[in-house]
Amino acid sequence: MSNFFLLDTATTSEKIMEWVPDWMLDNKLGANSIYDWLVSAIILFGAVIVGKILYIVIGKFVKTLASKTKSSLDDILVDQLEEPVVYGIVILGFYWGFNRLHFNDSVDAFFANAFIIIFILNVTWLLARVIQSLIDEYVVPFVEKSESDFDDQLLPIARKTANVILWTFGILIALSNSGFNIGALIAGLGIGGLALALAAQDTVKNIFGGVMVFLDKPFRIKDRIKVNGMDGFVEEIGVRSTRLRTLEGRVITVPNGQFSDNPVENVTLEPTRKIVSNLGLTYDTTPEEMSKAMTILHDIVKANPKVTDEPLISFNNWGDFSMGILLIYYIEEPDNILSAQSEINLEILRQFNAAGLEFAFPTQTIYKKELP
Repeated sequence: MSNFFLLDTATTSEKIMEWVPDWMLDNKLGANSIYDWLVSAIILFGAVIVGKILYIVIGKFVKTLASKTKSSLDDILVDQLEEPVVYGIVILGFYWGFNRLHFNDSVDAFFANAFIIIFILNVTWLLARVIQSLIDEYVVPFVEKSESDFDDQLLPIARKTANVILWTFGILIALSNSGFNIGALIAGLGIGGLALALAAQDTVKNIFGGVMVFLDKPFRIKDRIKVNGMDGFVEEIGVRSTRLRTLEGRVITVPNGQFSDNPVENVTLEPTRKIVSNLGLTYDTTPEEMSKAMTILHDIVKANPKVTDEPLISFNNWGDFSMGILLIYYIEEPDNILSAQSEINLEILRQFNAAGLEFAFPTQTIYKKELP
């Protein structure tokens, strides 16, 4: 059966050649006949057409069929395999077309190795897309449902690490199959590793800083932190850097080395927010009025449900133009910090005005003495 198939193919090829004009076989462009160039061009053009048709078929029919099934796995695979498979067919078509043509040995070897590298990288791209999609579909929902924040911090690093490992292996396999000496390449990288490490001290320092963040856990994702003058909410913790969104809404990328060199203040972990207010009353305030003012402050703070613990109130200062009252209280919930301060300050203003207690403002009294 096999011999019959080969014989039939050869007979068909001979019949086709009978229809080819002699001038296409005799005239050459370089080392190839015009007939060979024409057939290769048809193969290249046909590969593009087949890829385009396959892309349309997958988009209109295969995706529709996959969407009707109960499982979402087939939808993910179809969506992620679509482009790499189409490009793979086009790459194979180009390889077939160029492989029919003959140039000098170095050019032939170059095209052969180039197509091998491109095809293996295309397969690597396909695997990377599938793995990332499976992580998004199955791992991310599981992590979001868990109560621990550690997996939320670990997932972005695991995702990037898996991607780097996959692409590293893909590139090494591509280079190995195209004739490169991978052993010598790795040995060369080992020799240059020391020089690279010396040149990348800051990068290594930031990576170790990221490891310490994961081990010590000074903060977690969504925590508000202050470090080296920067204040914001943690959005992503990476191997080399951490991203903060500032109170102004801007994103800052902070090298992880900052967290080992500078103290980190975790604002989110504070049990309460301490509020310190200094009030100044005029010097014509009587002792009874001063005592009444402190009683009013105590009652206002105690009546506010957003405040925890006893307030601290003290007549503590003789200023240049006012007598000072120190008021300290603590707000428990972070969401109530601004609203509680506004409510307390407005009530202080109302009750002090009603009681006739006057706030002092910068004034200066000049005494004039007449000379005899």
